[in-house]
Amino acid sequence: MKNAHGKHMPHDKSSLPNEIFRGTIATAVVYTGSKVMSNVTKHPIWVFGLGVVAGYFVHKHRKEIIANATKLVDSGKDFVLQQKENLEDIVAETKE
Repeated sequence: MKNAHGKHMPHDKSSLPNEIFRGTIATAVVYTGSKVMSNVTKHPIWVFGLGVVAGYFVHKHRKEIIANATKLVDSGKDFVLQQKENLEDIVAETKE
């Protein structure tokens, strides 16, 4: 079952503890990640090392990144054109 936003809704009450568990884990990961990053930024060698690792992965997956960015730009252009057409239709209706 999906809600109005297209997200899956729990089917029964037995999945509620599972959702609570996932939320707890997500909160813990975010909190721990923020603490780790605040400690890492205090040591320049770690910042440099993370930059090298990030650069390696960006270089390794650059074709997929470019393809996804191009797809995103194209969908953005399509959305803008669709909204422009909708606006033109509304303006034409109000003129009549």
